[in-house]
Amino acid sequence: MGWLVGGLVLVGLGAGVGWAAATVLTPAEDPLEATEFTYVAVAPGEVGSSINLNTVAEWAPVPVGANKATGTVTEVVVAAGDEVQQGSVLYRVDERPVVVAQGDVPAYRPIESGVRGDDVAQLQRMLDALGFYSGDIDGRAMWSTTAAVRAWQKSLGVEQTGTVGVGDVIFVPTLPTRVSLDTEVISRGASVSGGEAVLRGLPASPSFTVPVTDSQAGMMPPGTRVEIASPEGGEWIGFVVDQRRDEQSGTVIVSLSGVDDSVICGDECGQIPVTGQAPLPSRIVTVETVAGLVVPSAALVTGGDGQIAVIDEDGERIPVTMTASARGMSVVDGVADGTRVRVPASGTTS
Repeated sequence: MGWLVGGLVLVGLGAGVGWAAATVLTPAEDPLEATEFTYVAVAPGEVGSSINLNTVAEWAPVPVGANKATGTVTEVVVAAGDEVQQGSVLYRVDERPVVVAQGDVPAYRPIESGVRGDDVAQLQRMLDALGFYSGDIDGRAMWSTTAAVRAWQKSLGVEQTGTVGVGDVIFVPTLPTRVSLDTEVISRGASVSGGEAVLRGLPASPSFTVPVTDSQAGMMPPGTRVEIASPEGGEWIGFVVDQRRDEQSGTVIVSLSGVDDSVICGDECGQIPVTGQAPLPSRIVTVETVAGLVVPSAALVTGGDGQIAVIDEDGERIPVTMTASARGMSVVDGVADGTRVRVPASGTTS
């Protein structure tokens, strides 16, 4: 009997030690971990998402005309990006103006009385646009053409010879157009000998692109809105139209355009420097801002039928329609303002 009592005491002692060890060594439950869900109130708000990147604006000038005058550049009249029209003075060589006119045939000879050809017709169109000529555009330098040339020369303040020198006019394919001059060749005091490609034409607007990573490109499908800070403090709006990979850098180049393919910078494109690239701070709207009743996205649950719902404090499922979702929050319709819903929706009571 003694050994039996002793055995019972030992068993009892072992059980007591086990309970004490369990009580002392097991940490108390974290109240936050012990609670498998909580409740939040549905409330009015806004949901949207954006990232901040630089848009790169850049002109793409192409050579359109060569200088044929010889001498010293005494004045540069046009600035980079200026728009020129028929008869606009570009610069002066030995104080004689060099003007621009529209035409596909480059100046290659003096135009004087009796000369015929397409270059004469080009000159007649310029004189007509300036109001000095009203005859037929027939490509023949007859009396009416030379008289118009003299009147034009008088307006420029040069000798009225009736002959247009080969270096007096630079013909370009399209006018009006924005232009820039090669400042390494055409600058005040520089010497020119004729034949230098000095005039560059600009397109209607600069290009607007956003260099991005692959993951960023995935957030910018066609139609994504981009809010661009203009150099002078305004705002331009562009939209994603295309993406291509730059094989050299490995980045994705996202191309932008204005609404309905309009010019992003409108009539303010002169703010963009003609040379180099202009980085412009921009906000890329990856999810357009939507206002409404907002709940955490974790409060949404989808049933077997695909219906999205929230669960209220009574455990009832309330069908809702999600209209926007970003950064862990969603705008929903179908639930009353102030309703307390379960977060996360899949949580269960213990």
